[in-house]
Amino acid sequence: MRSVTAPALLAGCVILAGATHAIAHSGPRFAQVVALDECDPATFNAALGEGGTGFCHNVALGSATTLGDLFSKAAAGTPDPGWDFEPDQVTIRGDTVLSVVDQGGEPHTFTEVAHFGGGFISDLNHGEATVPECAGGFSNIAVARTRIVQGSHLDLTGLSRGTHLFQCCIHPWMRMQVDVR
Repeated sequence: MRSVTAPALLAGCVILAGATHAIAHSGPRFAQVVALDECDPATFNAALGEGGTGFCHNVALGSATTLGDLFSKAAAGTPDPGWDFEPDQVTIRGDTVLSVVDQGGEPHTFTEVAHFGGGFISDLNHGEATVPECAGGFSNIAVARTRIVQGSHLDLTGLSRGTHLFQCCIHPWMRMQVDVR
């Protein structure tokens, strides 16, 4: 009797494992992108004249980028590498939810563009022209819809097959390629 029960038990486990695997993969797929930056709250918020309570809410424990350094590095064509979308490239299926999470201290946009280029703050563009998709800044409703503030996320669904380019319209060196197969 034991020899019959063990194979039956093993077969039941295999069937159950297969059913669990099928259930786990039957829902929507997710891919996460993280927007990162290291803004210095003292210099960023002081520039807004809000007594240091502005929009830079950096919680990083390491060194932070001052507002002056951000502009000087961008002008020199060597933008701060800590301001980035991670990963830089991802390949997903068309039914995947692309979730962009802002884990930095600053607001960003995750704006789809035809070609990479400058954003709406010309002093951060290192001579690149503002791409049409970023023109007008947040007064452009299409740009405003792509804004993500610190601690929030933006979910994108229904991307068509092919290559999609995304950049931050504020910090235009923050760029990402999404390939949909």
